[in-house]
Amino acid sequence: MGTSHLRAQRSLERLARRIRPFLLRRRKDEVASELPPKTTIVRTVELEGAQRDLYEAVRTAMQERVRAAISAQGLARSHIIVLDALLKLRQVCCDPRLVKLGEAKRTEESSKLSLLLEMLPELIEEGRRILLFSQFTGMLTLIGAALDVANIGYLTLTGDTTDRATPIKRFTRGDAPLFLISLKAGGVGLNLTAADTVIHYDPWWNPAAENQATDRAHRLGQDNPVFVYKLVAAGSIEEKIIALQVKKAALADSILSNDPANCAKFSAQDLDALFAPLPNLGPSL
Repeated sequence: MGTSHLRAQRSLERLARRIRPFLLRRRKDEVASELPPKTTIVRTVELEGAQRDLYEAVRTAMQERVRAAISAQGLARSHIIVLDALLKLRQVCCDPRLVKLGEAKRTEESSKLSLLLEMLPELIEEGRRILLFSQFTGMLTLIGAALDVANIGYLTLTGDTTDRATPIKRFTRGDAPLFLISLKAGGVGLNLTAADTVIHYDPWWNPAAENQATDRAHRLGQDNPVFVYKLVAAGSIEEKIIALQVKKAALADSILSNDPANCAKFSAQDLDALFAPLPNLGPSL
């Protein structure tokens, strides 16, 4: 077994030496000087009214559920419960209608969706071509319905899109200024340099996934500066986990990975920080 493995390794090395002169590999950092500048802008928005009340209600309930689970079976075995709690809080930040709760269905306010609908007309008037990414296909459906009311043209690409080529061609030739794309469907393999603006409606905890989505526009063939907007609910789970990423490298990815063993890297203090209450709003003017 050892001899066969050694022979195979040597064969791979010989093959690599033979084909190396014919390969041209260029990492993005090696061609960065050829790309136009990229500007990242974080737009924070306060959760208000019924949406804010819902966030606090869900946060309190989920925090109690997570603590009870960890107390009974430990953090590693509570992985699914933690993920479900984080998911629900993320959904409230995006739009309460995403959450499968009776109270959520009665809450139609969405601070983030309101912010988006304020941003888009101005960006489109400036001649921007926009890619909008979301983790949630349900959120793209809600955004699409709001765009229909606002009479803003758009195209959509999700995992359910059977004919991917048609919406891509239509966006490239300018049929609509806005392309709604699910992160999984559009994270890789697309060349959309017709766009010069990227909006991440619900920033994903893994920066690499976000960067791959942004690179649909910021890549070779792009002639214009690219602007990247990240919409973040102030003081929420979104802000907290982004801060944790900066503070502890791959920590956030470990808690959200598919391997429960990775939960051991996550401390009780880290978890408490994620479920901290929203800060008090300042006095109204």
